[in-house]
Amino acid sequence: MKKLIGLKKTKAAVFISGKGSNLENLIKFSKKKISPISLNLIISNTSYAKGLRYSKKYNIQKKVIFFKNKKLAEKKIFKILLKKNINLICLAGFMRILSRNFIKKFKGKIINIHPSLLPKYKGLNTHKKAIENNDKYAGCSVHFVTAKIDSGKIIMQKKVKIKKNDTVDSLSKKVLKKEHLLYPAAIKKIYN
Repeated sequence: MKKLIGLKKTKAAVFISGKGSNLENLIKFSKKKISPISLNLIISNTSYAKGLRYSKKYNIQKKVIFFKNKKLAEKKIFKILLKKNINLICLAGFMRILSRNFIKKFKGKIINIHPSLLPKYKGLNTHKKAIENNDKYAGCSVHFVTAKIDSGKIIMQKKVKIKKNDTVDSLSKKVLKKEHLLYPAAIKKIYN
């Protein structure tokens, strides 16, 4: 592993819409010496995102950008990202689809965590689909973001065994634990 001490960390932003458990996990990771990123910005499409509280707790700037007009919202976000010299965007439960144009501007610099073993179960309700289809395994994937939903190149994945008595809720909790290990590992892989 390359020594990162003394090297400048890549400035990152995390986009959220909800609780922010992956956000907090990434904040803690970014503070470690071995982390190739520093977390400089939190963006949410809703002021109700519980994850926004981590902005205050960890003293990280936050911006709430409403997506009533997608073009205007993305223009605002783009300006903020340029101003803050952001070079990596981590999507963590961000419930808005970014436009092809926005993704093109940040090509290869937007990653997402998804709660399934892609290419299986793109989009929503992944745990429900895995259980209904009697899959032996579920899991999570970190991938580069492209204009096609959950279709970009996979960086890393982690599996969990689906037990007979698993519910959507119990499976979701198991997968989330893996997500917290996977996201930092995938970021390290990109930069090593």
